[in-house]
Amino acid sequence: MIKHEEIQRHTIAVLVDNESGVLARVIGLFSGRGYNIESLTVAEVNAADNLSRITIVTSGTRQIIEQIKNQLRRLVPVHKVSDLTIEGPHVGRELALVKVSSTGEKRVESLRIADIFRARAIDSTNESFVFEVVGATEKVDAFIKLMEPLGLVDVSRTGVAAIARGAAAL
Repeated sequence: MIKHEEIQRHTIAVLVDNESGVLARVIGLFSGRGYNIESLTVAEVNAADNLSRITIVTSGTRQIIEQIKNQLRRLVPVHKVSDLTIEGPHVGRELALVKVSSTGEKRVESLRIADIFRARAIDSTNESFVFEVVGATEKVDAFIKLMEPLGLVDVSRTGVAAIARGAAAL
């Protein structure tokens, strides 16, 4: 009998030099080996030391995730790789802008659902709303799914921003 390993979603934080081409090298590592990136965020986190943080959400078996982390560590501009999923408690959030176009009862229902999800209406016309929803990816997914029958028109998502809980730093 062949044992199949379970595929799990992991959030990986990578501290890198903030310079041209680093992101392309990280993405190339994934695409060159056929690994999928489910979410990707990048931002400068330390201007004095010229460092950026890349947060990647990917899925794979334990072996594949270990291979990804080891290959990331070998890249020259990478300072630290942290698998937030296994290294302890962490907080992850995503922001989405969700445009819904509807009238009448569907319009009222979209406002009710937005209230339940603590989404804010950040733009409104007579025919549409743009909602801002922030939370775990599952919360954002659920909100979008509920907006589909109410006139979902467009979605823009930031990707996951994540950080370890407690005093430890990347």
